[in-house]
Amino acid sequence: MRPLLLASLLALAALPARAADSIADTPFMPMPPRAVGPDSPLRPDPNGPPPDDAFGAYQRGYFLTALRAATERVSANPKDAAAMTLIGQIYRDGVAVAQNDAEAARWFALGSRLGDANAQFALGVLKLDGARGVTRDRAEAQAQFEKAAAQGHASALYDLGVLAIDVPQDTQPDFAKAAKYFKRAAEAGDGNAAYSYGVQLRQGKGVPLDISGSAHWFKVAADEGIIAGQVEYAIMLFNGIGVIRDETAAAQIFLLAAARRNPIAQNRLAHLYVTGRGVPKDLVRAALWNTLAKRAGDQDDELDKALANLTPDQQKQADALIRAQMEF
Repeated sequence: MRPLLLASLLALAALPARAADSIADTPFMPMPPRAVGPDSPLRPDPNGPPPDDAFGAYQRGYFLTALRAATERVSANPKDAAAMTLIGQIYRDGVAVAQNDAEAARWFALGSRLGDANAQFALGVLKLDGARGVTRDRAEAQAQFEKAAAQGHASALYDLGVLAIDVPQDTQPDFAKAAKYFKRAAEAGDGNAAYSYGVQLRQGKGVPLDISGSAHWFKVAADEGIIAGQVEYAIMLFNGIGVIRDETAAAQIFLLAAARRNPIAQNRLAHLYVTGRGVPKDLVRAALWNTLAKRAGDQDDELDKALANLTPDQQKQADALIRAQMEF
């Protein structure tokens, strides 16, 4: 992941302090590219044949067994691209073997040449990151993403959208191209792409302004568990922007994101518990979420004032909830 994009994402998510306020007009930046890891899309197509023994062992955490099985497969069939990709992933993860990006790249390159979309995507990520022992090469990374994208690889489509925006200083971002990639990736089931496309639709950046469409894609991202999508959709749902207003449903989505330690959602939820909008009024729970948001850097003087006169018993209950949440 590139820190610059992460910082920009946090800036994008820095919405107004109250859930009922309008959505901020902030500069567009998408989610960052995903690194290759245990949850990367190396898993087989769910609509395809059942997982093979090597990948099944990998999924269950039997990494050495997976490595042996994949190695045996390559020995038996030097064109087994899926087995090569799995070996590369094991070296990239550093499970069953010492972590070795250069060796991972070698195996991914073998799989890529044989047309494996997962290998092409994984090699592209390593080339983009300039991992240990792998020379950074943006052009080669993009070429690998394009090969994978041609086969409908959702994460590769998403990363091509990112590359269309995250360009060298002497190059203009191509938001229209990014939108096309994000839309295709979102339609292929990529939650990060759904979020990024939703932002573009909301801001009319590279696409015609479409608030209802934006709400739709934020909901898709939220349903996929993308925290930024949950926060954005909850705010639109609370305000009735691009979607029928539903404060109760919005509060439940804020709760999902707050429980995953998102300070923006925690702050919004605290306001809702203070006012009793979307949830029963509960100053104890308001204090819980306000404290957690503040510890993450989201200071809110209005909330502090509203919660300044808790009874000793309420404060005791709040402290117990805070301790329990911090231990979770």
